[in-house]
Amino acid sequence: MIKPRFPKPFRHEHPPVQNVNQILATQLTFGQKASDWVATNLGSWWFIIIQTIILAIWVIVNITAWLRHWDPYPFIFMNLVLSLQAAYAAPIIMMSQNRQANRDRLEAHNDYLVNETAEQEVRAILEHLAAQNAALLEIHQLLAELREKMGLSGPPSTHPEIR
Repeated sequence: MIKPRFPKPFRHEHPPVQNVNQILATQLTFGQKASDWVATNLGSWWFIIIQTIILAIWVIVNITAWLRHWDPYPFIFMNLVLSLQAAYAAPIIMMSQNRQANRDRLEAHNDYLVNETAEQEVRAILEHLAAQNAALLEIHQLLAELREKMGLSGPPSTHPEIR
């Protein structure tokens, strides 16, 4: 009789899965938080609506001269203000995007590590299932031999002697 061989129990020797976003959030500097805040707000509908209202008021006040013409029709001062806004907004947004790209790379690497660990565990489970299949096959063969020796035929449930 062959004794069924089972693999050694799988040892979970990997660190627990960590949320990369939480880890990185604790490491953010003030400048990184500020660039994220600027990028989030400059890319929102509220910013576009508020900026549109401000620019519309600017144009109306300067055309109708309710106060005084601080920026007459070609609106050169308004162009200067918008150019300065764009000159500072673009690099700040790029800083935020570069940081987000770094975060995405770290998250992708973390996903790879989790997938690698899961693959090892699935292999261990499949190896264990194969060993169980071999053991069950051996048990069925032993039962069949036992029934032959006892002169019984048919399924075991019809024979009260075999339990």
